[in-house]
This record gives sequence, C-alpha cells and structure tokens, in this order.
Amino acid sequence: MQLLLLHLDDALELQPDFVRACTLAGACHHVDKLSGKAIRLWGRQKMLAELSRDIARSLPPRSRGPYLAFMGSGDFHHVTALLLDAALERCPVSTTLVHFDNHPDWVNFEGGMHCGSWVNSALSNPNIERVVTIGVCSHDLRNPERKGANLGWLRQGKLELYPYEHPPSRVKADYGNGPSYHQDKGALHWNSISEIGEDNFIDRILSRIGTEAVYVTVDKDVLAADDAVTNWDQGRMRLPYLMALISEIGSRHRIIGADVIGDYSVPSYAGGFTTRLLKQAEIFIDQPRLRKAADAVRNINSAANHALLEVLAESMG
Repeated sequence: MQLLLLHLDDALELQPDFVRACTLAGACHHVDKLSGKAIRLWGRQKMLAELSRDIARSLPPRSRGPYLAFMGSGDFHHVTALLLDAALERCPVSTTLVHFDNHPDWVNFEGGMHCGSWVNSALSNPNIERVVTIGVCSHDLRNPERKGANLGWLRQGKLELYPYEHPPSRVKADYGNGPSYHQDKGALHWNSISEIGEDNFIDRILSRIGTEAVYVTVDKDVLAADDAVTNWDQGRMRLPYLMALISEIGSRHRIIGADVIGDYSVPSYAGGFTTRLLKQAEIFIDQPRLRKAADAVRNINSAANHALLEVLAESMG
C-alpha cells in the first residue's frame, strides 16, 4: 500500500501528529493549494484533468500496491473520481465502489464536477459494476427527484443507497435481497441501517458486493459530530462501526484503492468574481457554521484519521 497526502487546503497541516505519522510510514505528499482553491466545491474538466496529471507525476514511478489518500475537506470529494480512474487504470477489473457519506453525491452538474455530483462520473467508468452508498442521513433523500438527483442509476441497479437513519415509510415493503428503496406514489422510501440493525446490515452489505475488487471512499461527515468535525452537516454513524464495516469488507474483498476526506478547513476560493460569489453563496446556504474551538477540531479529526489509517492499512495489506 502507498500512502498519499493531498494538501489541497490546510486541513491536514493542522494535524501535525497525523502528518508526522504518515510521513514516517512513507507517505508521498502532493501540495497544490492553488489548484485546491480553484476546484473547491466544483471544478471544470480542464482543471481537474491537470490536477490528475500533477498527482500522478508526484507519485513514485514504480510504487506497488493500492493507494490510500487523505485529502482534507469534503469540498474535494470529486477528486475521488480522479483517484478511482487512476486505480482502475492500474488494476482494470470489475469493481464495486463502497461510498461512506452523509450525502449521496449524485446530482447532475454540467461542464465539470461538483463534490455533490462525482458519483455520476464514477458510474460512467466501465469497470464499476455498482456503487454502494452507506450512511446518508441528510435532507438530500427528501424528494431527491426534485433536487437534481440522477435517479436513473437506481433504476438500473448500478447504485444502491443505505441511509443510516431515514423517516420510516408508511408503506412497508419486503426488500429481500433486492433494491435498497421502493417507490410509492412517486416518493422514494429507503431501507435504512437503523431499520435493518447494525449487526444484520454487515451481512446485508457483504451480500451486495458482487466483485472481488472494491474501492473505498470515506467522507467523515458520515460520522456523528463527536467523531469528526467537517464543513458539512453530519450523520449518525459512530467511528467504531465504520471501522468494523471497513474491516469486514477488507477481509472478504481486495481493496484496490481508498481515500478519506471530511476534515474541516476554512473555505478559500480562486477564480473569477462570479465563481467565487456562487461558491460562497452555496456554502452560506448548505454548510453549517463551525461551533467548536480549533484545538477540539484538530484533536477530533486527528484521532479519526489515525483510526481510519490503521484499519484501512490493515485491510489493504
């Protein structure tokens, strides 16, 4: 396994103990805060393609095994699509993308990629058999068809989504081993982890991964606020359960790549006036204000990163 730290913002630098541990473990560092400011929240294809090439050039030429990347704020989750494509170029096999997140990241977005749209790019890769999204608790699942969600992937069976909690449906359905949702009078109702039960869900999710190879992406906003501090609203999963899921998946499948995002950083944008204004307006509407002291933020996020590094490194070999 090759460890990679992507410094697109200052989130990782604010955790010196974690960065030191990664460096001692042989991590490569790619520092590109200028590109980070340009692509934060969203970026055009040209800028993203340039970033992908720059990341590739920063890696050891003959490094072996899968890559594990830590890359700061969840505002950069669309970079996962670049890392996923690179992993599938190195290992072009049928793969399941396991996606832990408080948001489904499935909206349509023209002319580039948004941190809330990158799943569409992932599903366009011919080597991705299915995306399994785990842990969503956000409002994105309320009337998603009216919020720009690309629901065609659900109907095709290419995407399954398991919220951690979700308002129960008035219509009870027998999901069996089939889809993770059902539709009633135009509304979508979801089969949640809390309904299935945490222990039962481990068996359920393992049954839904039909490939030997998996790619794992973790947005720490899937976690409860005691376990992570992020730029976004957060879910209800606890860190030990997330680690248990990763460990179980890794014990039965080959992880060909992984990444972790969701560390808090103060937003900073590059680009024209209109672009910066649009991004600032988006976070004003969508992102909660930070209410924790800097020391608490650093300690909570560093502890989670150390734990996730340990379980992913063990699972990836």
